[in-house]
Order: sequence, then structure tokens, then C-alpha cells
Amino acid sequence: MANTTSAKKATRKIARRTVINKSRRTEMRTSVRSVEEAIKRGDRNAALKAMASAEPELMRAAQRNIIHKNAASRKVSRLAHQIAKLAK
Repeated sequence: MANTTSAKKATRKIARRTVINKSRRTEMRTSVRSVEEAIKRGDRNAALKAMASAEPELMRAAQRNIIHKNAASRKVSRLAHQIAKLAK
């Protein structure tokens, strides 16, 4: 357990940030899942529409250090590639 007042404050701040980051991570994962489900169904139009909301969500998460920026870029790239394969 934290002893100093600054350590106690840090613990409170961490708890607040954890709640915020958890909700942002959930929101991001949900948007990515909607793209993946549309790809799985083979519905290119729905996948494109879902991708339009998922990409900014991923990049915003990377900007706020919820996920690494390279991980976000990699995820966007892979989803875009899978959507492009649907066109064929």
C-alpha cells in the first residue's frame, strides 16, 4: 500500500485513467470487430462503412497510448487488405 501522500494521489490518478482507458479500448475493439464480422460475411459495403469508423478509432487509441502506434497501423493495414480482397 502507498505510504506517501504523492503515492496515494498517484494511485487515485491511475485508477481514474484505468477506467477511461478501459472504455476507450472497449470502444476501439468493438469498432474493429464490426469490420471483421462484415469481412467474414463477405459484405464489402458494410466492411467499408465499418472501416470508416474503425480507422479513426484505432488511430485515436494509438495517439492516446492505449495501443502502440505501429500496432494500430498494422491493424488498419491488415483490415484494408482483407477488404480489398473482397473486391476480387
